[in-house]
Amino acid sequence: MLSATRSRILTTGIAIVLCVARPEAPFASEANCGGPDTPCTVTGGEYYAASPKAVAEPPAVIWLHGYARSGKAMIQKPAYVDPFIRRGFAVIMPSGQSFPGNKALDWGVADGYDWSRDDIAFLRVVRADAVERFGLDPSRILIAGFSRGGSMVWDVACQAPELARGFAAVAGAFWEPMVKECAAPVHLSHTHGFKDRMVPFEGREMSWDGIDFVQGSVMKGVDVWRRVNACMGSAKNSFGNDGSMQKDWPKCAAGSIRLRLTKGGHGVPKGWREEVLDWFEDLP
Repeated sequence: MLSATRSRILTTGIAIVLCVARPEAPFASEANCGGPDTPCTVTGGEYYAASPKAVAEPPAVIWLHGYARSGKAMIQKPAYVDPFIRRGFAVIMPSGQSFPGNKALDWGVADGYDWSRDDIAFLRVVRADAVERFGLDPSRILIAGFSRGGSMVWDVACQAPELARGFAAVAGAFWEPMVKECAAPVHLSHTHGFKDRMVPFEGREMSWDGIDFVQGSVMKGVDVWRRVNACMGSAKNSFGNDGSMQKDWPKCAAGSIRLRLTKGGHGVPKGWREEVLDWFEDLP
């Protein structure tokens, strides 16, 4: 059954919020949404949030976790939260949904299966609630995610581009059936590990317990965005000291695309959060 497949294969003025408190962290608390076990609840689910102290109308990162993780688990990880907080960004971490028969949380990406919750609609509610509740700057929101969360980032960018100023994904892109059109151009940054075998850059077909599914080719997905953004010309190529390779399409008719390929595997590269915030803050 699908649940077995996924379980085996897809392994935040006066009162700015911390929905999960860490005493050592530079956060303030908010009465309606505070404590390590008290999420911010909205129609369809929950999210956890943290915001830097004494920052009026902060920008925000909405982080979409990977398979079998949760907003609660991720908000408690300093490595995931602190780099954003130090840069003055609030952090919003929603929790995914369970596929029937499977307790592990996932995202209802456009992969051809029937999900009980419309995650595009859910994230729209999360964004609206967080902006109103915590006084976020709605013009400076970045939606980012890893693995299945990264794939969800691509789907949100495609179906609801108005929800964020920019979109950044790591190790997760479109699944098949591959979309052919998206609602509007976007600013998209995608990072992928050359050695990633969980979600290979080239994509893969798999079958488990009689269920067939296809992780899409990242380059095929990038070509979708090149057509949507109208930037089918050559990319600007650069190389990092860490052996990474980067392609930028900054001269699109609208939006922009950055594709970075690292030497690593299935994970968020060291320094990625700082780099993606640099990219986000430099957007035109």
